[in-house]
Amino acid sequence: MAGEIGTARMAETGQAFVAGSYQSFTLTFTAGRFGMDDTGSIRLVHRFASDMPAVQFTDPAAPNYVTAEASNGAVLDLNYNPRLNMRPWGKTLTVSVTRGFLSPGDTITLRLGDRRGGSPGIRLQTFCEDRFEFRVLADVFACFNWALLPDQPWIAIVPGAPETWRAVLPTLRREAESFCLSLRADDRWGNPSGEVQGRFRLRASRPVQGLPEVFDWPQGARAHRIEGLRAVAGDLAITLLDEAGATLAESNPLRLVQAADLLPFYADMHGQSDETIGTNSARRLAEYARDLAFIDAMCHQGNDFQITAAFWRDLNALTAEFNQAGRFVFFPGYEWSGNTALGGDRNVVLKDEGRILHRSCHALVEDLSDADQDALDVRALHAALRAERDVLCLPHVGGRYANLGFAHDKALERSVEVHSDWGTFDWLLEDAFAAGGRVGIAANSDGHKGRQGASHPGASLFGAYGGLTCYLARDLSRDALWDAMLWRRQYATTGALRAHCDAWLKLDAPAALHQDDPALGGAPFGTTAKAGLGAILSGVTGETAEFGFELAAATPIERIEIRNRTRLLETWRPYAPAELGRRIRILWEGSEYRGRGRETMWRGALRLVGATWRDVRPINRFNLDRRFEADANGLRFEGVTTGGFMGVEAVLDGDGGTLEIETNLVTATLPLDEIGHADRIFEAGGLGRRMRAFRLPDVNPHRAISQSRRLPLRRDEDNAFYIRTTFEDGNVLWSSPIYVTNDLKPGD
Repeated sequence: MAGEIGTARMAETGQAFVAGSYQSFTLTFTAGRFGMDDTGSIRLVHRFASDMPAVQFTDPAAPNYVTAEASNGAVLDLNYNPRLNMRPWGKTLTVSVTRGFLSPGDTITLRLGDRRGGSPGIRLQTFCEDRFEFRVLADVFACFNWALLPDQPWIAIVPGAPETWRAVLPTLRREAESFCLSLRADDRWGNPSGEVQGRFRLRASRPVQGLPEVFDWPQGARAHRIEGLRAVAGDLAITLLDEAGATLAESNPLRLVQAADLLPFYADMHGQSDETIGTNSARRLAEYARDLAFIDAMCHQGNDFQITAAFWRDLNALTAEFNQAGRFVFFPGYEWSGNTALGGDRNVVLKDEGRILHRSCHALVEDLSDADQDALDVRALHAALRAERDVLCLPHVGGRYANLGFAHDKALERSVEVHSDWGTFDWLLEDAFAAGGRVGIAANSDGHKGRQGASHPGASLFGAYGGLTCYLARDLSRDALWDAMLWRRQYATTGALRAHCDAWLKLDAPAALHQDDPALGGAPFGTTAKAGLGAILSGVTGETAEFGFELAAATPIERIEIRNRTRLLETWRPYAPAELGRRIRILWEGSEYRGRGRETMWRGALRLVGATWRDVRPINRFNLDRRFEADANGLRFEGVTTGGFMGVEAVLDGDGGTLEIETNLVTATLPLDEIGHADRIFEAGGLGRRMRAFRLPDVNPHRAISQSRRLPLRRDEDNAFYIRTTFEDGNVLWSSPIYVTNDLKPGD
């Protein structure tokens, strides 16, 4: 029947085009044996994840201009709606016959990116896809029932030229063990490029056995891995240079030690493929995570109501195939995607294959034969999972957010996710505290663009570069990583940042150490006077404890916030007020509210009066479509924040002058001499929405620190000591809290 409805043909079908480039396509719909009745229509739909911009029909010289013509002169109407069709094919261009009709063989010619009036074309999505479909449906009977046409037009979207280079090392290893250096170059939209070629140099900060001084990049490779490296104890960094000696990238630091019980392994436990709402297949997603993002572990988290029984079997086979101890760990899992009122999004992570899929509903799965296994609210999910073995839940914020006020399970929910492509959500950790949770902190991508582990947000509503969770484990295996998850031995980073982090709490006398929350009634693991990331301590008798932490990163440390639950105890900067120079930062941050539509759009200008600046650069500017136009006297900008921050850094020329801020959310005037060590804050309502201005040293050399504090212990509530570190490159790191329970009262 579908072939009789009509056909869609596009001359460019099967060709490859660079991600984010401007192109023009001509798609022809030919009516079948029924023609098309008056008010009938065709629809061209794209997947939800695609960040192709909304098309327009009014300005022939502007980007993304689209036209349509009927061969018989019928009058056509064009409309675009990003949420009109069934998930995941929501983005919908509709061409309707408003006067006239089509006879069999008549055509509609749709020009996407029509260049005849001067338009540069239509901007393609910014990420790669093996098969990007121009999926066409037709309602030829004008009854609002669109039939999917056969032989859909499609193109391949491929990476562009290299612009940003990456060099990745582990962050801590034993000196007796070998390690590897992983290299890649991303195009302007964060896609690992396949166009790298030529000879390159490597320079290490200290001797490295097995490291070549010069190497040739393998032809066509999107990444290069150098294995079998060894070095003696100490801190190491490796610099990638071109053949002429110009620096392309400096690696994160690697700390080599003589002995260590635990090692850091980086994971992205949250991403989707095109079998649900993401991009490319689950197999391609795993290959990207392992071979291009260079992470150690992952979990696939498809929306449960889109996972068919067949895909669940395929996914289990895939995780078993890719899981290889010592190289790459792949956990099975799914995203329980219940409505917010019923608990909201939870990632279900499984230790092994062959488990029951408890869906929140069967909204997009027609086969109801396993509907008796559904868990229709999160309390039902928790009850079902508690009856099973080796399963954990990770509350997170996606389209829906985890409603911890509705339910929080202390046994299953060992961590909460505070950062992903969707944004930064410290408030979810605060929700966990309020619900009585003693949880670790995780960051992942929740990526939909096929880039798990190095998840650039592209030009869509995703407002942040995805994060990673670093687990401290005995080795790289499912058993060892699972043990780390149970203990909450982890820290979280934004922007796929690799950095060494450790935190500890020293007590005056030994106390009980718990793996499970003691509220569950289990016995302690033992006693200790020093505990690390994620530990829970009970029976602590002292009035104070020593909280310590250390960090090492490739980028300077801007500030470290020392926190106890929701209380900010101290903001520590590695430089004193007397060290400040002429370098300033102006940031905008926050979101509208918790749910969908949380994006805050910032538009406006910064103007310098009586002053100039130079060396202007953006911070966390991921969407290159947004305006960022700087000159010596100011900046005109647009941007989107979803809980995190973006902004600008510049160096002032001379003294005096005034900064004028004029945006859609903040209007203020600030003398430049009043921008100093502490933030000048301009609140803007919403959820943590504000602008901030502060000053930095001209050069900040502080990339590695070790600190400790004697901190008082509260007796009226739990203590949860952790750090939240902001780096100069715009990334953030959270250490998982160390808990001291409030089981002792004053005087005990």
